[in-house]
Amino acid sequence: MMKLYTNTMAFLYTFKKDERGVTAIEYGLIGVAMAMIVGAAFASDGDLRKNLADAYDQISASIAKVNTKA
Repeated sequence: MMKLYTNTMAFLYTFKKDERGVTAIEYGLIGVAMAMIVGAAFASDGDLRKNLADAYDQISASIAKVNTKA
């Protein structure tokens, strides 16, 4: 019984000190945070989509204007 206790305590100690998966967890948290930010930016409000569409239209108009002058 003492051997089982010793082996279990040794395993738990090494498991506690093992940091191999910490980086993967950090990247996972960063990915979740980025997904939430992108989701909030493209929420159903449409403000960001409208602003992006307006900017794209302005760029397209500017390019068309330059092409007609050339």
